[in-house]
Amino acid sequence: MADEKVDSGRRKVVNLLLGGAGVAWMGTIAYPLIRYLIPPKLPEAKLTTLKVALEEDVAPNSAIMFKWGRKPGILVRTPDGEFKAYTATCTHLDCTVQLRPDLGVIWCACHNGRYDLNGINISGPPPRPLTPFKVNIVDGEVYVSEEEV
Repeated sequence: MADEKVDSGRRKVVNLLLGGAGVAWMGTIAYPLIRYLIPPKLPEAKLTTLKVALEEDVAPNSAIMFKWGRKPGILVRTPDGEFKAYTATCTHLDCTVQLRPDLGVIWCACHNGRYDLNGINISGPPPRPLTPFKVNIVDGEVYVSEEEV
């Protein structure tokens, strides 16, 4: 009877050691696999100034889209030739806006939100104006930078 208790105690210890080794081995397989599948979080580069276009490439009463980090931007040339730039995400639900030259507005297709060419919300659900960028023209090249507040 005493031998059976010793055997069952040894068996429990051996089973515990084998189970722990199995779990450790599975961890050595699973951890690198999970680290491979989940990409590392990289910080976004901080932009200060971006060359967007050449002055002659943007006709009056037209616009071009550009990327500002991970977000879209829009460079608008008004009918009188002035350049203006804004973030191209609607302030309502972050849909991408576009210029509607036929209406003379910046338009959001999601819920028919409209902004004037100064980025001010004039109709629809957008609660606030578009975020402006500062536009500089140097030697015929159009540069966009963050607006100083």
